[in-house]
Amino acid sequence: MHDGKLYESTGATSDLPQTRSLFGQVDLSTGKIRVDVEIDRQKYFGEGIAFLAGKVYQLTYKSKIGFIYDAKTFKQLGEFKIPAKEGWGLTTNGKELIMSDGTNTLTYLDANNLQVIKKLSVTENGTAKYNLNELEYFNDHVYANLWTTNTILKIDPNDGRIVGEIDLSSFAAEARSIYPGSLEMNGIAYDSLSNRVFVTGKLWPKIYEIVIGK
Repeated sequence: MHDGKLYESTGATSDLPQTRSLFGQVDLSTGKIRVDVEIDRQKYFGEGIAFLAGKVYQLTYKSKIGFIYDAKTFKQLGEFKIPAKEGWGLTTNGKELIMSDGTNTLTYLDANNLQVIKKLSVTENGTAKYNLNELEYFNDHVYANLWTTNTILKIDPNDGRIVGEIDLSSFAAEARSIYPGSLEMNGIAYDSLSNRVFVTGKLWPKIYEIVIGK
């Protein structure tokens, strides 16, 4: 969410020829995405995006390249090297960018030079929790979707401990009942202006608004 508007980022795979690597504002009345930026699907699989200080930052999956855009015009301003084998989810705490790469590590980046500030290992009862995917930051915690599942983890950003869990299996089941091609849940967005939380999944026919307690 940015200025009260929902933005969605998508990726493209060869086995789903209808998919595209793009991001843009979502019309909540129709679900359609306005294409603000599209990257070459033959070169890049689009991953997480985050708005911070007048810019949009975009990860790609395996190319180790990220892109920077102007948040108003969406003109590309530059590129950066992703400090991991893969780029997955991206969010911000208002100061730094926070990215996931499919492991149990959250990497904090300086938004000015895209250098690594710190790495945070995420654990559950002392055991590393892998497959961290889509990210969102609100209520002073990092919320992370667990890849291939319909679970959102609530993570303490101070020590990486998992302090809560949200099961969205019922939403995934409804999505599949409407469109059998629906895959796992992997979309989280927080609107700080209205304190609203939205979730969705890969190829889901709906975006859901949910309430998450503190």
